[in-house]
Amino acid sequence: MTNSTKPRNRTGWYALACLLLVGSLLALSLVVAKIADGAGAPRLSFLMVAVTGAGVLLLALATRQRQPMRLDRRIVEYALVSGALFALPNALGFLAVRHVGAGFVSLSFAFPILVTWVIAVGLGMERVNALRLLGVLLGLAGGVLLAWAKAGGMQGAQGWVALVLTIPLVIALGNIYRTLRWPGEAGPVYLAALMLLGGALALAPFVLAFEAQQLAQLLGSIGVLRLLLAEVAVFTVLYVFYFVLQKIAGPVYLSQIGMVAALVGTLIAVSLLGETVPPYLGLAGVLVVLGAVLFHRGAARRETPPPATAEV
Repeated sequence: MTNSTKPRNRTGWYALACLLLVGSLLALSLVVAKIADGAGAPRLSFLMVAVTGAGVLLLALATRQRQPMRLDRRIVEYALVSGALFALPNALGFLAVRHVGAGFVSLSFAFPILVTWVIAVGLGMERVNALRLLGVLLGLAGGVLLAWAKAGGMQGAQGWVALVLTIPLVIALGNIYRTLRWPGEAGPVYLAALMLLGGALALAPFVLAFEAQQLAQLLGSIGVLRLLLAEVAVFTVLYVFYFVLQKIAGPVYLSQIGMVAALVGTLIAVSLLGETVPPYLGLAGVLVVLGAVLFHRGAARRETPPPATAEV
């Protein structure tokens, strides 16, 4: 029994380390986006080019690692759908960060775990548990309180607040989709590359429609170019470990990255970017943390196992 528990414990610590790293990098990507926006970079173009660069680097890494890289209808579907579900919340975050701040956008990433669990229960991937249900309700109450307080303090930005609140739903749908449709015989780095390139493809029509005349601004400033390279590096490392975490821990555990991103993003936004502390942040934070604790203390924990057919 001792020998069997050691690999399990090692996997648990590895998952926790991936969780902290991915959540912190997710918050950092929003901070870089906020700084780039302040430097005059076109927001969607900045995101699309950063995602494309990271996707190309991950594709090169998957090739170097000799991961299985088949390409068929199933893989193309996975790339396009997961890419669109990835691109939408990131695009909303990049567009909204000017209006509601990096702190509030980061806080919206605290709730995909709750939404993912609700969807998983509805699909029969999880059993209903009273303690977890109470955790979900407390967490959502904290989110509603924070959103209401934030919306009340921003003139003309209520629409952006509402859009930001759709981010957890889209992220949760992406978490569930990637698990249910994870292609066999494909490595996680390769799948991460395909998701990023699919996301760039989903963003391209909007960039051409709204920012076609602004693409040159990405290369016209040394400062913006440095921020772009930084974002490429952040996305590259982030989504390597994002897919590794999904593979070893499943969608509900993966969704906890939002809690880390919310905390790190808010701390950075307040301490380094000079953003004001959102009203009722303390009470909302207590509700969210208490909800998360109750959620994870739910008896008979039954998270979806990671896809057994995927190859590292």
